[in-house]
Amino acid sequence: MKKSGINEKEYPSGKTLKTCALKTVKVGEKLGEGGQGAVYRVSYDGKPKALKWYFSGRISSPKKFYENLENNIKKGAPNAAFLWPLDITEPGAGAVNSGTFGYIMDLRPEGYKDFSRFLLAKEKFASLTALTNTALQIVEAFRELHNSGYSYQDLNDGNFFVNPKTGDVLICDNDNVAEYGKNLGIAGKCRYIAPEIVLGKALPSVHTDKFSLAVVLFLLLMYNHPLEGKKAFPPCMTEALERKIYGEEPVFIFDSEDDSNAPLPEINNNAIKRWPLYPAYIREKFCEAFSKKALGDPSFRVIEKDWLKVFIRLRSEIYKCDICGNVFFADPVKSTYCPDCRTEHLFQRHIELPKWDIAVHKRTRLYACHTELDSDDFKTLTAEITVNESGGFELKNLSKKTWLVIDAKGKQVSRGMNKTVPMEKGTQIVFGNVTAAIL
Repeated sequence: MKKSGINEKEYPSGKTLKTCALKTVKVGEKLGEGGQGAVYRVSYDGKPKALKWYFSGRISSPKKFYENLENNIKKGAPNAAFLWPLDITEPGAGAVNSGTFGYIMDLRPEGYKDFSRFLLAKEKFASLTALTNTALQIVEAFRELHNSGYSYQDLNDGNFFVNPKTGDVLICDNDNVAEYGKNLGIAGKCRYIAPEIVLGKALPSVHTDKFSLAVVLFLLLMYNHPLEGKKAFPPCMTEALERKIYGEEPVFIFDSEDDSNAPLPEINNNAIKRWPLYPAYIREKFCEAFSKKALGDPSFRVIEKDWLKVFIRLRSEIYKCDICGNVFFADPVKSTYCPDCRTEHLFQRHIELPKWDIAVHKRTRLYACHTELDSDDFKTLTAEITVNESGGFELKNLSKKTWLVIDAKGKQVSRGMNKTVPMEKGTQIVFGNVTAAIL
């Protein structure tokens, strides 16, 4: 008996399996199905987990694929964002050669939604902070992946689960991840693969991952594809035209020197509206990522460290208008006008740091990336603004370090954890190896 071209016997529902770690897996309900196989809820050594089970004939080199999974399980996940393979079912007689096996991973927690639902406006972020957290976590995860010696090889909108309230990210479909120089026969998903893969000039790699990452980030912020302007919607789309749009002659929809693929209001309305809402440094970074130079030469692609820098800055510039309540990105030093009510906002104080300027207002927060030299840690909170009894702003030390505070007259005082520093002009704060000035 057949179902969707797959033999019913290949479905392990109700079966008990053994893994290479000698654990018992009791297979429960099916959670979803794709081209390579299906995902099931299972009891793994008595604990709730997920099993991804492969169908025979759906993997080009099953033995190579199985060995790669074994290797990835042995090395472990690059960071906690990855729903990484934890264990794999026993090979069994002929099972590996036929491609019928599976691996164990954690279940998706409650509250996480498919990233593709955000692109279809079926889910919305609770805040701009949540959206920027998603960007930061995606970039951080792939930086850790690449630093661990892997390339993802099939990065696309279907790889992410996102918590709309917090912006926390989980990355799934990690079975195609391979070490540098290895390829499992996966080219990637159309619209996300780099031009050199479209043209058959390269296989998936760290360099092609960087292109795919830039596409995902643009989609996250603009809700449109960076290469799909007026060129991408002819009366009749053909394979030859797809090759031209994504491979031979890709053009960024906001390319300032080439408007041949400019955005169209009826197609790119999201991008047209959202593009000017982001600060110039974000727009410039996307122009760099999708420049003719970067599209044609992988060595010019934006690296994760540079993405982290601009998104850390972006999150620190989120501000709520105290007149109309609109949330937007406000310059910490210069005047910014609220996009909704047009009220001018000019902060009375800002914190000048070696890498950035941070506006002082009642929602200001500093993280390790601000107060520690060469840190990219955007999660560890080290300080926040509080309001004293007279309505003045003070910076509260939330770190375990003792700060050295030097006021405008040169007087020095130490401030430990939970102590505060008045935000008086001319004050300097030595966080350790980073010094800030209050201006």
